Amino acid sequence: MELTRNPISEYLQLTKPRVVALLVFCAVIGMFLAVPGIPPWRALVFGTLGIWMASGSAAAFNHLIDERIDKLMARTARRPLATGSLTPRQVLVFAVLLGIASMLVLALLVNLLTALLTLGGLIGYALVYTAYLKRATPQNIVIGGLAGAIPPVLGWTAVTGHLHAFALQLCLIIFVWTPPHFWALAIFRRDDYARAQVPMLPVTHGVVYTRWHVLFYTVLLVLVTLLPALTGMSGLIYLGGAIVLDVGFLYYAVRLLNPPDELFPMKVFKYSIVYLMALFAFLLADHWLVEPMVQHGLVFQPSL
Repeated sequence: MELTRNPISEYLQLTKPRVVALLVFCAVIGMFLAVPGIPPWRALVFGTLGIWMASGSAAAFNHLIDERIDKLMARTARRPLATGSLTPRQVLVFAVLLGIASMLVLALLVNLLTALLTLGGLIGYALVYTAYLKRATPQNIVIGGLAGAIPPVLGWTAVTGHLHAFALQLCLIIFVWTPPHFWALAIFRRDDYARAQVPMLPVTHGVVYTRWHVLFYTVLLVLVTLLPALTGMSGLIYLGGAIVLDVGFLYYAVRLLNPPDELFPMKVFKYSIVYLMALFAFLLADHWLVEPMVQHGLVFQPSL
């Protein structure tokens, strides 16, 4: 006998909790990097809440727009809308209400700039990427990756109320990280995407072509991750951690050119998630350890 599915669990699944958790993690790191010590509690609490709700709303819109695709792919066939556990109307109402609530929280309790940037990210992911780019070009994840790269900027503006070049560096790191991260998954799930008629790079240009693109973007990522150290945003603690992580990513990208088995792309995909979390953790560790020394004149750190 099939167990009754919990409605709360179904709605929570719409928000893609694991994906959103990574986005919110990057946003929170952006908050901590924006100021010495602990960010103001109001910005930290309500900024995190608003960014989480907006990300969850974008994810729910993604479920709604991708209903047909999700039913055809093994990875997504158990999603609430694909199984019929929730109706399109229910998903639409949930996504809209969550999105409106996120804007109210950010605009009234954080600041207007963060609300506007978050709204842009929501529209970019839900409409520009999911509704158009995903079906229009094999470069979908490259062009649409900006929406998923914006959380550190949102965290930074939530605390400071203005944009900064350092925040844009964090955005650039995630932007360049996204293609090799997602293409590794796309290689493994290429049959699913072909069946759903989604023009992902492995479907349109083949697996070998995609493997080389993973390597090219990984090399670019290595260069980009050096920017925080080169511009004075971070110091040797971050640089050392970044180099170790970059060597690991390069190993996986090179090994992917001639993988030992069909499961290896998923190993690359999983490493990329650990990589991003660890990279931002090194940024935070460096900030907390180096910033006090900078303030006391023990370390010189140039700023943009």
